[in-house]
Amino acid sequence: MSTLDPTMSPSELRTLAETSNAWPFEQAKALVARLKKTPKQEVLFETGYGPSGLPHIGTFGEVARTTMVRHAFRVLTEDKIKTRLIAFSDDMDGLRKVPDNVPNKDMLAAHLGKPLTRVPDPFSNEYPSFGAANNARLRVFLDQFGFDYEFASSTEYYTSGRFDATLLKMLAVYDKVMDIILPTLGPDRRATYSPFLPISKTTGVVLQVPMIRRDVAAGTVTYVDPDTNEEVETPVTGGNVKCQWKADWAMRWAALGIDYEMAGKDLIDSVRLSGKICAALGGTPPEGFNYELFLDDKGGKISKSKGNGLTIDEWLRYASPESLSLFMYREPKAAKRLFFDVIPRNVDEYQQFVEGYAKQDPKQRLSNPAWHIHAGDPPVADMPVTFQLLLTLVSSSNAENAETLWGFIRRYRPGISAQTHPRLDAMVGYAINYYRDFVAPTKTFREPTDVERVALQDLRDALSRLPAEATPEDIQNVVYEIGRREPFLDHKKLAKDGRPGVSLDWFNMLYQVLLGQEKGPRFGSFVAVYGVQNAINMIDGALARSA
Repeated sequence: MSTLDPTMSPSELRTLAETSNAWPFEQAKALVARLKKTPKQEVLFETGYGPSGLPHIGTFGEVARTTMVRHAFRVLTEDKIKTRLIAFSDDMDGLRKVPDNVPNKDMLAAHLGKPLTRVPDPFSNEYPSFGAANNARLRVFLDQFGFDYEFASSTEYYTSGRFDATLLKMLAVYDKVMDIILPTLGPDRRATYSPFLPISKTTGVVLQVPMIRRDVAAGTVTYVDPDTNEEVETPVTGGNVKCQWKADWAMRWAALGIDYEMAGKDLIDSVRLSGKICAALGGTPPEGFNYELFLDDKGGKISKSKGNGLTIDEWLRYASPESLSLFMYREPKAAKRLFFDVIPRNVDEYQQFVEGYAKQDPKQRLSNPAWHIHAGDPPVADMPVTFQLLLTLVSSSNAENAETLWGFIRRYRPGISAQTHPRLDAMVGYAINYYRDFVAPTKTFREPTDVERVALQDLRDALSRLPAEATPEDIQNVVYEIGRREPFLDHKKLAKDGRPGVSLDWFNMLYQVLLGQEKGPRFGSFVAVYGVQNAINMIDGALARSA
């Protein structure tokens, strides 16, 4: 369960967790209170996925966050209550529009309206349907990350009869469901709305048509086929219909007995309505919370079909899964930009949380994101350099391969290698990919001013006088002292000796002039890894460029 303290018993850990205000524990406490009112032998967590577009990070975020709440619940109940996480795919939903980021759009357009599991795979012949292809993409990532979940397909649950009993209940309380939904619709939609969407026998399309008759005893509904204008009677069971999505959500909660499901802030009203329908079906709506939506680089909402956010594969090209989990953990109720430029910060801050964990007391550890990311068992910190430093090394040396970077690292930390530090080796690869795709194309060097040229020359001379055994701290002190001049003085922030400090403008200038980037890691650490002589040569090059 947790290695917070090997000597701590489950009850002692629970007592400590009950005082934690980390958001997964706050959510888990609501579940514990729910169980006190209605005891159960098993608690079910659910996440939803709409496979009309490629899996994206928001989808992963639901699974990661729900997993954190599930683990917190297990701690609060001393793991005495069985839990399961169901990753549910609404793959019986009709294809309403052709996504922007998939091939064979003309082929897909010919299948609009059909359930996603009846639409051919646009990517290859590997899967029987578009829905199956996207489901597979989701599962591959979840499996790679090691999530403990059960995948569920809407198509399989409908057609196998697992939903039949609840669908018959829905038919029996049809009028109650309509009374819940109709007041929320406009006049035109009210005229055609039904909680049941029949699957056309002739075209295979999911039909949005009103029901003209219902037979509760027979378990059937009757509608007018829009293509033939004939009346069609069909069972609501056996996969002959699917529910409108709000009714579908409620039906699923009631049929499976879901206890916890979170949803995006844009679904607040839908959660409320689905909860009322669930209650009408005799079920209890699940606990959960509404998280804020992710934004793209322009501040717009991320859409699966538009593909304007990051895909799972894209994040993993540039950073570790753990850094992605940190992004998901932090401030789930705050809107955040989800774009490439957030990656470096999350990589380094994840490592900072891992490093800080060893220094914390048990209570502090329960609020450390690393504890929740790793289900109570964070790895031992062993990352000698930061991601930002690696990016700067790639930028300064134009490294095109990992061995060049490892040459710098080994000089800085003799004795380590790709074999002894596999996580660092992976980060080296991430840094090279990130530099090639995002840093190099936008790299521009600015010219130093006359004052800056003098300061750079002084820094060059000071570095040349450093002894061979100079430490990163020694180098940083030299850099700091050279920058203690106008216009870089910070009169509001005094140094330890009482003199004015050095503003960030000094360090930003070094990176803008020497490396063609806006910011960078601690300059002394960079020079220590890159090499003092290499740094001197870099300054010489910058001065020659601007001469």
